Amino acid sequence: MGTFSRPSCFGYPVSIFFIVINEFCERFSYYGMRAILILYFQSFLHWNDNLSTAIYHTFVALCYLTPILGALIADSWLGKFKTIVSLSIVYTIGQVVIAVSSINDLVDFNHDGNPDNISVHVALSMVGLALIALGTGGIKPCVSAFGGDQFEKGQEKQRNRFFSIFYLAINAGSLLSTIITPMLRVQECGIHSKKACYPLAFGVPAALMAVSLIVFVIGSGMYKKVQPQGNVMAKVARCIGFAIKNRVRHRSKKFPKREHWLDWANEKYDEQLISQIKMVTRVMFLYIPLPMFWALFDQQGSRWTLQATTMNGKIGIIEIQPDQMQTVNAILIVILVPIMDAVVYPLIAKCGFNFTSLKKMTVGMFLASMAFVAAAIVQVEIEKTLPVFPKGNEVQIKVLNIGNDSMNIYFPGKTEILNPMHQTSDFMTFSADKLTSINISSTGSPPTPVKDFEQGHRHILLVWAPNKYQVVKDGLNQKPENGKNGIRFVNTLAESFSVTMGEEIYENVTSHNASEYHFFSSGRKSFTINSSEIAQHCGNEFETSYLGFGSAYTYVITRKDNGCLEPIVVEDISPNTVSMALQIPQYFLLTCGEVVFSVTGLEFSYSQAPSNMKSVLQAGWLLTVAAGNFIVLIVAGAGSFSEQWAEYVLFAGLLLVVSVIFAIMARFYTYVSPAEIEAQFDMDEKKKYPEESNPYPKLDSDLQTQL
Repeated sequence: MGTFSRPSCFGYPVSIFFIVINEFCERFSYYGMRAILILYFQSFLHWNDNLSTAIYHTFVALCYLTPILGALIADSWLGKFKTIVSLSIVYTIGQVVIAVSSINDLVDFNHDGNPDNISVHVALSMVGLALIALGTGGIKPCVSAFGGDQFEKGQEKQRNRFFSIFYLAINAGSLLSTIITPMLRVQECGIHSKKACYPLAFGVPAALMAVSLIVFVIGSGMYKKVQPQGNVMAKVARCIGFAIKNRVRHRSKKFPKREHWLDWANEKYDEQLISQIKMVTRVMFLYIPLPMFWALFDQQGSRWTLQATTMNGKIGIIEIQPDQMQTVNAILIVILVPIMDAVVYPLIAKCGFNFTSLKKMTVGMFLASMAFVAAAIVQVEIEKTLPVFPKGNEVQIKVLNIGNDSMNIYFPGKTEILNPMHQTSDFMTFSADKLTSINISSTGSPPTPVKDFEQGHRHILLVWAPNKYQVVKDGLNQKPENGKNGIRFVNTLAESFSVTMGEEIYENVTSHNASEYHFFSSGRKSFTINSSEIAQHCGNEFETSYLGFGSAYTYVITRKDNGCLEPIVVEDISPNTVSMALQIPQYFLLTCGEVVFSVTGLEFSYSQAPSNMKSVLQAGWLLTVAAGNFIVLIVAGAGSFSEQWAEYVLFAGLLLVVSVIFAIMARFYTYVSPAEIEAQFDMDEKKKYPEESNPYPKLDSDLQTQL
């Protein structure tokens, strides 16, 4: 390590600006990819909600498990700089692989718009995600700790401010990427067929990761590079193992007790190492309750995004896609971090309240718990507006008269008269074992029984004569995914026709039958009907009414008196009515919790770590995020909640209990200054003091408050 004076700017080392820019680009890459990941699983790989959520949280958990590996490599072998560079290369390759996996034309050999072998895409996706998890996780503990290393003794204030700036860079990257990548996703691209442009949406984050790597390498000459100090983790593990074995060996009462269980390693290991391990284990013990916070926090990208798909994204003149709601978190972070640093914390200090790191983290956990209470309230409001779908042995039926005469429809215990081009008011629910048949007839004709209904499904019964009908299985047993809108066509003409709407083609819709649903984003859509029955003086281009979010419509194509075609709209599923703006309070509460919890936790982990274990303790902090994602998998998997709001309430209650436990644990924690402790040991070694020095010198009140 060189002794020359390193360039500085506004009292900060110039090198940290390269680190901050690097972090901005890397976080743009990661969050941009992650923002569209769950919708990629659903829409492209066609996985259901539960599988998508499970794989999503498994991936996020892996991203926060691999920091242990990165910390080991950095502190024991390559050093932080080389570790960041080498794993960033792996990371970039992973981003490129997942971008390639989303190319629809990759294995679409018959050019029908659907991959011929979806398993190729799944395999490439999993390889890409594994490389990303290794890369992003491996560099996570190193970048923040490497930034902290750039500061000299006496620059504690600048270092604390650096962690806030660092977190600001994380969220500025997150903010831009979660706005931009969903916009790229909704574009349509492809060689042989036009589909949602996932390759571009994943490709831009891949490019930003390459930029991140280049920027970091450019600053190489300015960095203060702390050399790795051997296999620290191995030493720690051996020391802890020896202490436990020695304690067990001397468990009888004739051996005097020692102040700390790690003191049983005194016979073999030096006092400084034991003191450093004590610091780490005391902080790690505090980390035990923390995963519960992350279990709630990381549901923004899964459950909360899925909640947004059942809501109305039109807020005033702005129209928001469900996966763009995550940008609220990043916007609030960019606003709240400076406000907390410049206004709230100084104000609290002036009031004489000692708002220590652990107190801040406790408040953060409480706020996150309240965020999930708010999410549960929103979910209750959503569920009031959701249509009822058939369960188990139930059957739902709606009748549509597409003939020229009135029809009598005989349901069990009920009779309805339908005029031409009219329908029953809504889907009616019947128990399959009680529904023997539905009878149809017109004036003077005998009833015709209809029995072709399948349990657990919606059906539309098309009738046009006493003995002429068509049962169409609906195909929708839930709201359309991702806030899209389902459109299908019913043909009342004598000949078949086809319909083109955007890039979607409804081929060969036969006479007196219905097409399958195709799905479209919000807005007005134009469609063209191609049929030999259309007279030359008639137009064949039409426009839908405004499509909102999560609706489904049937367009009945009929002929007017002048011989021209006319589409009649029938609503099958009403659009979402609860505004996505109602998610803002839960995002606000969660973001406030994140600011006082996460920024503080990063700085606390660095400040309480010995110099040779900075990355290890950062990795331990990140390990709590991985554990949090596993909690989501366990709770969501074990508890089969019939109501989503109940799951939100459970998570809120669990975190509330955990925050109380953490507050009690924090009450007994004594803040230490690792630099002072290590300096004391160095001084003792130089002077060859025989007596033991106190490994935990009491901090002055100013430092205690600062931490």
